[in-house]
Amino acid sequence: MDRVSGIPRPGRLRPLRIWSGAVTAALALSFAGTGQASAADVNNAKNAGFEAGLGSWTCSAGSGTTVSSPVHSGSAALKATPAGQDNAQCTQSVAVKPNSTYTLTAWVQGGYTYLGATGTGTTDVSTWTPDSPGWKQLSTTFTTGSSTTSVTVYLHGWYGQAAYYADDVSVYGPDGGGGGDPAPTVPAAPTGLSATGTTSSSVSLAWNTVSNATGYNVYRDGTKVTSVTGTSATVTGLAASTSYAFQVTAVNAAGESVKSATVTATTAGTGGGGGGSGSGLPKHAVTGYWQNFNNGATVQKISDVPSQYDIIAVAFADATTTPGAVTFNLDSAGLGGYTADQFKADIRAKQAAGKKVVVSVGGQNGTVSVSDPTSAANFADSVYSLMQTYGFDGVDIDLENGINATYMSQALRALSQKAGPSLIITMAPQTIDMQSTSAGYFQTALNIKDILTVVNTQYYNSGSMLGCDGKVYSQGSVDFLTALACIQLEGGLSPSQVGLGVPASPSGAGSGYVSPTVVNNALDCLTKLTGCGSFKPSKTYQDLRGAMTWSTNWDAAAGNAWSNTVGPHVHALP
Repeated sequence: MDRVSGIPRPGRLRPLRIWSGAVTAALALSFAGTGQASAADVNNAKNAGFEAGLGSWTCSAGSGTTVSSPVHSGSAALKATPAGQDNAQCTQSVAVKPNSTYTLTAWVQGGYTYLGATGTGTTDVSTWTPDSPGWKQLSTTFTTGSSTTSVTVYLHGWYGQAAYYADDVSVYGPDGGGGGDPAPTVPAAPTGLSATGTTSSSVSLAWNTVSNATGYNVYRDGTKVTSVTGTSATVTGLAASTSYAFQVTAVNAAGESVKSATVTATTAGTGGGGGGSGSGLPKHAVTGYWQNFNNGATVQKISDVPSQYDIIAVAFADATTTPGAVTFNLDSAGLGGYTADQFKADIRAKQAAGKKVVVSVGGQNGTVSVSDPTSAANFADSVYSLMQTYGFDGVDIDLENGINATYMSQALRALSQKAGPSLIITMAPQTIDMQSTSAGYFQTALNIKDILTVVNTQYYNSGSMLGCDGKVYSQGSVDFLTALACIQLEGGLSPSQVGLGVPASPSGAGSGYVSPTVVNNALDCLTKLTGCGSFKPSKTYQDLRGAMTWSTNWDAAAGNAWSNTVGPHVHALP
């Protein structure tokens, strides 16, 4: 969420001409002879997993570095950040054999990413992907010329776009004699396996990252029940009040590790668990963010927020010097002398009227990091302290600079254990954070599904994005709202946990504003299959939670046009 009005974030503009060229090249390659792999074929790239830093790689304008997270496998990956007129190109000269065919691949994540090869002696090749919230493999093929003994392989981003990550590069084909990375070895068994939460029908698990692992298998009582790429999983479909034994293995191309040590967990009784439905909320609810600062929108007290809002998210709690911990300081001066006692009394009055008030953590400028067990505990302790001090009903997660699914899930479960089943947990991820179930935000939502109230995705400030049907939709349209919400509705969240987040007025966001009428059309499309655009869901989602807006202050500045139009419509949904 923007604390400063009128400052748009960079739009994700799609370079259509380049995309068309990439498609043409890809089609041409599909008809080219690729040859048969032989037993002598190897990965000719050096330091393909960036485990040796940037060794063997050269990145333009100092744009590249190595990071320990996110990684596709092993303990490191490349992070390269475009800046100004530099597209963050990282290259390596690879020894090859003449008249030979090679398959070039890399796993990428983040902003726009291009992969290619030049100096092939025949046709140079490239492929690319737009923003990718989770790891995605790029692949293309090239054939060397009659005198070609080396080629240059490259990765680069796109001007003005976000940083990209890359890992596990491969130039697979005949041995060019230049040496490459050794063949992978079977990974070690995972360590640190623990049960991070239980319900009457599920157990959530987490473990430590294993070097060189590309995925993990989860076993329940000796039987494999699921495979994941991250270091956490939730095993569902369990019986209440029952003890289960769990183990995890690590896998890669070389094979599967031995099983980890066993952890035993007992599911809750049938009466236990869950504030996930949001106790006390109506079936269809409206969420609004209330600004604890003055950025040109109407300054409000909590008591000024219209009654159409069922959940009020107080923006924002901020990071402290203690890792993972947050604090909240009322901006009394910026809010015209609004005192802490008045603030607390207004929260109590809203609650007496059946409303929920939560503290939102993060925002566009938020720097809260929950990345290990200690910071997870600090987060839970500090949020619970704020709930006790101010009377908040729960917490909203609006971290727009990355989220660690394992430890944020751990933190929220710890908070749930402290606060009990009435806890309200909401989230406001950006659109890119909910494009894939492998993304950290999406993983977190699924990990805590049994205690989660609603995910109000910010359908703005994003540029064009993919819908659940694989088509690209432009923001600011009914199709954008419905086709992107469909990803969550079909990706594992309950319809009651899905909300449409939109700006209250054009001043509330840099881009992506839609009129309240379009919001209502999208709600009708998802719940009744009426009011749709070109995208129409395959079924209705009558339990859809509702809508969210940034912010009640910008709504007030526009005469409350958003809440007066969308609020009654949400509450009248079937």
